[in-house]
Amino acid sequence: MPAAPLPRPRGRPRATHAPEPGAVQALDRALGLLDILARSDGISLSELSHRANLAPSSAYRLLTTLAARGFVEFLERDQQWAIGVEAFRTGMAFPRRFSIATAGRGIMQELTHTSGETANIAIFENGEIVFVSQIESLEPIRAFFRTGERRPAHASGTGKALLAEMPRAAVERIINTKGLPRFTEKTLVEPQALFADLALAHRRGWALDDEERNAGMRCIGAAVFNEYGDPVAGISISGPVARLDDAAVARLGPLVMASAAEITRLVGGVSLPRAGAT
Repeated sequence: MPAAPLPRPRGRPRATHAPEPGAVQALDRALGLLDILARSDGISLSELSHRANLAPSSAYRLLTTLAARGFVEFLERDQQWAIGVEAFRTGMAFPRRFSIATAGRGIMQELTHTSGETANIAIFENGEIVFVSQIESLEPIRAFFRTGERRPAHASGTGKALLAEMPRAAVERIINTKGLPRFTEKTLVEPQALFADLALAHRRGWALDDEERNAGMRCIGAAVFNEYGDPVAGISISGPVARLDDAAVARLGPLVMASAAEITRLVGGVSLPRAGAT
């Protein structure tokens, strides 16, 4: 007599269910489930699997793994799946990053007033910097960056300030992934030259983009740290070489560093001694 078919999984997953091997496809499917759950107040397994274009058994296995981590939960009363508390906790990391822009707004205004140049705050994401706040200079010739604009870290004052506070291995991984594309004749496209520049930036506490992204423009950046001492954002001033000459850079570099330190303090961060990129 043939064995009866196994019933389709329902209800709360067993806590002992082992996660699937960490294939990229499985991760992509799991993230797809989270995206669907985030857009609903609760959804049945059949509807969820239908929207995700997955077999119910496959969706259930992924939900099991996510539930074990607290990213989803099963609502017994309604027999539905919903987003979990860990997804909320993880998502809250994003506005915490943007709180840096909020806390640093007044400092940016003071920095622009003192230097006469455009001040920016950018966060670090996937080996690049993303501009999240700006105070423009009143000068007719000035730097301008759109909010949300991305820039390669190796050709940016803020980006290099952040790289300078990271372990060398982490910087090497970014280089291997992103490369070192050239933008001007001054762009540092050789790893040895970049690491030497990062070592200098680490020692003095601020970095200089010396016409490395745009000819005729300079940028001075310094890192902002979180509560763990990790470099997560940076503040910078940017302007033309005619105004940001060597004397101005030497005078304003420590000021940018002090501004970054104040933002770090305001967001509860701490600047720890780090090996840096040497």
